[in-house]
Amino acid sequence: MITTATLTEKFQIHIPKKIREKAGILTHGPVTMRADEGRVIIEPQKAQTLLELGGKYKHLGKAKKIDISNIRDYINYSDL
Repeated sequence: MITTATLTEKFQIHIPKKIREKAGILTHGPVTMRADEGRVIIEPQKAQTLLELGGKYKHLGKAKKIDISNIRDYINYSDL
């Protein structure tokens, strides 16, 4: 399938719906781009698995260390 599109002065481009559907780009979000012999190749980025996300958000919060022998002291029983 061949179609034309316009590159804006900010180097943005709109990918036509038929091209997006044929390429499997069905929702907005990250894509993988690479240059290959004068061509730009855009592919949908594969969803990350749970194992790939492991540790990615570790920096957002520090885990509070809890003494297991006193775990009952940390449970809020007022909502039960």
